[in-house]
Amino acid sequence: MPTAREALLNAGLSALAGLPWSAVRMVDVASAAGVSRQTLYNEFGSKDGLARALVRREVDLYLRGVERLLSERRDTVDRLVAVAEWTVTEARARPLLRALLTGCWGRWLPAPAPVRITAPPSGVPAQRRADAGPPATGDLVALVRDRAVAALERHRTDHLRSGAGRAELLYRCELALRLALAHLVAPGGESVAPLVRTAVTAPLPAASSVPLSAPSPRAGAR
Repeated sequence: MPTAREALLNAGLSALAGLPWSAVRMVDVASAAGVSRQTLYNEFGSKDGLARALVRREVDLYLRGVERLLSERRDTVDRLVAVAEWTVTEARARPLLRALLTGCWGRWLPAPAPVRITAPPSGVPAQRRADAGPPATGDLVALVRDRAVAALERHRTDHLRSGAGRAELLYRCELALRLALAHLVAPGGESVAPLVRTAVTAPLPAASSVPLSAPSPRAGAR
């Protein structure tokens, strides 16, 4: 049985399926979750707090899914392809995840407002974490890339290239992710899998022996 917080998050997400965020009412979210409106405010503090919590949960669900795929004992290339395919599929079905990965927020689904500087910290640990704000799109990509590299280095069964070093693995992991995001923004006529498989196994020019972007301190802290 879900906790009151999980029930409220589920109700908030369900409300977003049919309404723009501006039309979602806290009283309706509480009613759908079967709890009092006071319980909702105790958990999230405000509607903005609920928005931040929804986004934080979406980040966590995505990262857990990525780690699950990376933990499978398959070839390195197969795991990168699986992460790219799953990212595209999930983001198409989950508007919050799509907005997080692309940075494309809008009036229907605006980016969650940050906590006011003068606001006291929440008494709910999970909400304090949510109130810290989600990673920016670039930070989220860097975070997933770094986790992918760590997972793949633990179980190197790759067919990328004999002797491939960490810098090359960083580059190829980020390449797979960015191809998935490109496919999400501008869908092609087929699965992203063949494109990713070709790209991550192709020889690299000497100038590409470093990752596309540096590790993000902000992402690494999440």
